Amino acid sequence: MSLSRAVFTRLARDLTPVPNGSMTVQYNPGEFTMTKGVQYAEVAIPGLDMPVQQFIRGQAETLTVDLFFDTTEFGMDEGDSVTPVTLLTDQFYRLTRIDPQTKAPPVCYFSWGERGFPGSNLQRGDTQLRQNGFRCLVESVTQKFTLFSPLGAPLRATLSVKLREYQTLTDLVSALEESVQLIAEGETLDQIASREYNDPSRWREIAEFNGLDDPLLLTPGSLLDLPSL
Repeated sequence: MSLSRAVFTRLARDLTPVPNGSMTVQYNPGEFTMTKGVQYAEVAIPGLDMPVQQFIRGQAETLTVDLFFDTTEFGMDEGDSVTPVTLLTDQFYRLTRIDPQTKAPPVCYFSWGERGFPGSNLQRGDTQLRQNGFRCLVESVTQKFTLFSPLGAPLRATLSVKLREYQTLTDLVSALEESVQLIAEGETLDQIASREYNDPSRWREIAEFNGLDDPLLLTPGSLLDLPSL
């Protein structure tokens, strides 16, 4: 079984994949970093030891990853055998360019294999962290060239890519309508669906929304996200 490689897919205005818009990395990254922050305001009240912290809004989640590219296998000497590494890296660099049709850089989808990000299929842990991919805008791409041919053609490079989460207004409003359910001992999905939606058959939507491969394997004390139906 071959190891799936990470893929960047350009999305059209309606967020469907652009034909021939997928770009596969040459080598899978060894790691990536996801960051989520929130913004607070300090409300000063006379006489208190510290200001009250008032939640303002959440910040977009970011994902940073380093991608390695190398074309030395095609030759390192002078002549036509040399293949500049920019033939591979330019397509990723162009994700920061303005799309003439949308007048903005494209929305992308970063995915890694059919089962999603590494570890995304695990049953335990925060269900919100399980995802098949990351819909995003490419905030920045930094190219670092580390090897050149005798004539100066770049043969090896590392791209430091920073991605910023992208959600539509509809997505954001819908998220406000979702609720969270604490799983009790012995509780089943159909019981939760019956209580929350008055329809036990809705357990399938709950399982799919939370990425549960085995809906019978529920961990007491963990949280389930309940979609707006």
